[in-house]
Amino acid sequence: MLAVTVLLGVAPKSAIKRPRCRHNLLSPPATQKRKNTDMSLTAKDKAVVKAFWAKISGKADAIGHEALARMLVAYPQTKTYFAHWPDHSPGSEPVKKHGKVVIGAISAAVEKMDDLVGGLSSLSDLHAFKLRVDPGNFKILSHNILVALAVNFPGDFTPDVHVSVDKFLAAVSAALADKYR
Repeated sequence: MLAVTVLLGVAPKSAIKRPRCRHNLLSPPATQKRKNTDMSLTAKDKAVVKAFWAKISGKADAIGHEALARMLVAYPQTKTYFAHWPDHSPGSEPVKKHGKVVIGAISAAVEKMDDLVGGLSSLSDLHAFKLRVDPGNFKILSHNILVALAVNFPGDFTPDVHVSVDKFLAAVSAALADKYR
């Protein structure tokens, strides 16, 4: 058996240690502190995001609409959270309205960048407990926001802006997912 293990690189089942329960894999130990979600945002990142967001503020509603429409088309499984809408097509009124709400919340998060978890606590509660949105969808929407920004502001959406906005949206996603833990 040892020769098989050495030759094939596999261990016998008795040598594999398995955790006692899945809960241990999913949750950090109680003694471990929760990570601060905005730790990765440097002062430069924050300044870049605020400056870029000031440039897009005139088209913010259109960006929110486009990002949400892209998400619903490219990731049709996200439509399940909007089953009460009569129309999911990109030009529909519910998509435009909710796109405006989403981008408004992100614009507010730009102002609360130093305390995203606290600033987005009520939205985190809403999405976790009432709407029961899978937190993976926040990352999907963030990606679609990045695409909409790149398409609509090609000259301003430099690699540095891309990195800073991506880090900011990841921090927003983490703050929204805070109540899921």
